[in-house]
Amino acid sequence: MADDSEKTADVTRSLSTLGRVLFGLGLALQASEDFRDPEGQIEYAESAGVPMPELAAPFASGMMLVSGLLLAAWRLPRLATGAVVTFLAVVTTTMHDFWNEEGDASGERLAFFGNLAMFGAALVFLREAYR
Repeated sequence: MADDSEKTADVTRSLSTLGRVLFGLGLALQASEDFRDPEGQIEYAESAGVPMPELAAPFASGMMLVSGLLLAAWRLPRLATGAVVTFLAVVTTTMHDFWNEEGDASGERLAFFGNLAMFGAALVFLREAYR
């Protein structure tokens, strides 16, 4: 019979795994949506001043799709979480810079704070990948 500390460790591992799978699949599914309207993603990147948007937008979406799946499966965790952290650090500040928007910037503000929350989660998983 397992003692309380072993039961606690099992529950903690299970919750961590569930959180990682949900986070990774959420990222992958969100990225897969970009492929439904690639021209729209390219135009959005272009409007934000992203260099070579016709290459950068599909590359970033593909990177997030693959990284999310790898993170969910916990395969190549350092590479996967590092890619997610890098993506979110760059995209959050360049694509969702609501402070530079004129007029109603509520959509960009919401996206910024959503990405900020995901960035925090990605940092936790990055730390775990280096344990």
